[in-house]
Amino acid sequence: MKTFNIYKLKVVVSALLMIILGACDSLIEVEPRSQVDANGVLSTPDAIQAGINSVYARLRSERNYGRDLLAVAEALSDNAVTTNNSGRLINENRNTSLSHLTHWQNSYAAINEINITLDAISKLNFTPAPTQATLDSWNGQLKFLRALYYHDLARGYAYDPGTEIPSQDRGGVPLILEPITTAQAASAATLPRNPVADIYTQIYADLNEAITLLPANANTNVSYTATRAAAHTLLSRVALYNKDFATAISNATASIALVGNTLSGANYISAWRSSTNNESIFEVKFQDAAENIGVNTSLQTSYTTSQTLTTLATTGGFGDLVPTATLRTLIGITGPAASSANVGQICTGTDVRAQLYVIGPGRGSGPKVECIKFIGKNAIVNLDNVPVLRKAENLLNRAEAYASSGNDASALTDLNALRTARGLASVTLSGAALLTEILNQRRIEFAFEGHRWFDLKRRGTDILKTPENILAADFRRLANIPQREIDANANLAQNFGY
Repeated sequence: MKTFNIYKLKVVVSALLMIILGACDSLIEVEPRSQVDANGVLSTPDAIQAGINSVYARLRSERNYGRDLLAVAEALSDNAVTTNNSGRLINENRNTSLSHLTHWQNSYAAINEINITLDAISKLNFTPAPTQATLDSWNGQLKFLRALYYHDLARGYAYDPGTEIPSQDRGGVPLILEPITTAQAASAATLPRNPVADIYTQIYADLNEAITLLPANANTNVSYTATRAAAHTLLSRVALYNKDFATAISNATASIALVGNTLSGANYISAWRSSTNNESIFEVKFQDAAENIGVNTSLQTSYTTSQTLTTLATTGGFGDLVPTATLRTLIGITGPAASSANVGQICTGTDVRAQLYVIGPGRGSGPKVECIKFIGKNAIVNLDNVPVLRKAENLLNRAEAYASSGNDASALTDLNALRTARGLASVTLSGAALLTEILNQRRIEFAFEGHRWFDLKRRGTDILKTPENILAADFRRLANIPQREIDANANLAQNFGY
């Protein structure tokens, strides 16, 4: 894949793709340049690749995987508590109304870029013509990315299948599969919310097509581009949300067949210290200083006050979110005490995952146990690739789906594969106790990666936390649609309670 500097990417795409929705006030607003004919502009392989790269680049937004889909989701859940070191994420942690995920605009901008690029690919007429393998790769990557963006929208702004509160349900999100240009803007302005089932149908279709288009052996060690394994894992996740356990199992199994299910074991910590985690199937890549979100809102500064891996006792970030006592106990952190005498010391415990926590130097709130999954692995402070899909998810998705289908033996096999890789003894469990342990391991494994909020939400589980519990029927389970979208579209219903 040809590599482009992110600044150049933004310039190229703003000229090529007709519409820069991220700079607009509404999903359907367009700038004058949007009248450029895409068929005449996206007419070279480099231009098409620039369009695809731009869609990957949008994943780096602070509103998506740059921070919020991880840190804000953790703040909303019962995994983390705020320190008030910088004043950030406090309202999110208190689940204050209107303090929630805000990835709507950037996600729809990316989806429109995908639709524009797919449309341009279908009308290509240049010499020499791209090979079928190239066309398949382009289309496969774009279908995977559209599925990822739509699932993140659906799980943020809509009820997950089977958890709807009928009196409060306003549907899914608008499903847009065609480019929005000046000519289409007026009709797009009236789009209502599609039913959640329609969104899932489209996500399934995109991922199943991506699976057929992306070669089985392509880029298996390049986890920052879409692969067939990544499409299988994402479909396994989507199916788990959809309570389609057979599809969750089959796709987790298909991904395992491509990338294996051997986890790092004793090398688990060093995998997190590498620029690319060898357990990752798909990561969002941050590759240079120009892509650094910075000391205020990066994942590193959100989670730890430590500066670097070699200067853990030196204050660097703000450490806005730290693990709750419940999570620390679940992980099995046995020491050291969070005191000034132990600043910079790595936490200990039977579970190897305890070593991803440190006694940070703290700021105004003093030393705390802090998460150091994200701590400048690329040798630049506040610059880390972000795992989106990991091998452990295949095991945990499949284990939960097996347990939910009554296949305790297979669920237990997958659970114990995960436990032993993390230094824990195998267990013998069945029924409700088995499912509880699978969910506990999922909570530990993906702590501070943004899964916990969505796992509680998709299962319709009450969230027990301080200062108040967030029950399954609480309207704050869903993010509020940006008011500018509601103002611009009379057919777009705001979520209940806002």
